[in-house]
Amino acid sequence: MKARRTPRWLVGTVALALAFMVTPAGVAHAEDEVPVPPNTGLTDTGQGPVSDADKDFVIKVRLAGLWEIPAGNIVAEGSDNPTVVNIGKSIAAQHVALDNLDRAVAKKLGIMLPNEPNDDQKGWISEMENAATPTQLDQIFIDRLRAAHGKIFPAIGTIRASTRNDSVRLLAQQANQFVMTHMTLLESSGIVDYSGLPTAPAPAAPAGQGPVPIDNQMLAAASQGTGQPGLSNTVILLVLAAALVVGVITTMRIFRAR
Repeated sequence: MKARRTPRWLVGTVALALAFMVTPAGVAHAEDEVPVPPNTGLTDTGQGPVSDADKDFVIKVRLAGLWEIPAGNIVAEGSDNPTVVNIGKSIAAQHVALDNLDRAVAKKLGIMLPNEPNDDQKGWISEMENAATPTQLDQIFIDRLRAAHGKIFPAIGTIRASTRNDSVRLLAQQANQFVMTHMTLLESSGIVDYSGLPTAPAPAAPAGQGPVPIDNQMLAAASQGTGQPGLSNTVILLVLAAALVVGVITTMRIFRAR
């Protein structure tokens, strides 16, 4: 009796299953788009206690706009570099929008905001106004703003992760997007002095345990999710793939036996 030829769909299925087994789980592709956090689940009702850290954050967002808006305007008018001019204009305009969001939250929560920059910020503005050359102005503008954004960036993350007030939480998420955009704009100038930026502090945990401590509450929260402690997604996928291959091979044998 002449053996039947294995159908092409079965061969393709086996190849697909084998490819599935050898492909690492969660591999990112170059064409994948960078995700932008949605506002799903975020509300703006002013509900929830407001901590001193929350108030300080709202005030600092206001202070950032009070000096970065004039700084952006100064460099837009005094720079000879078209790239830096556009960076200054963009940052100034975006801080106007962020300032509007910040003042709305402050009004809702009864937080008093300053109406002028602090002494350090006034000094940075004066430094730009007194720059000897357009090139020096560009360097001062880029370095001062890049350093300032680097300082507030982790502070925003702390508030976003810890605040109990929904309006502050939403503002922190919005501010995070603005600050990340501004850092990227400043770095696109190509003249950031990275060596002058502060370095990250050494991790508190002993070497080999990672910089992020995991406490019992975090472990308990993780165990309540869909994942199983001690069992990686890669192992699960490999087991499923192996089962798929066994099933396909069994089907092929049955088909040939007919």
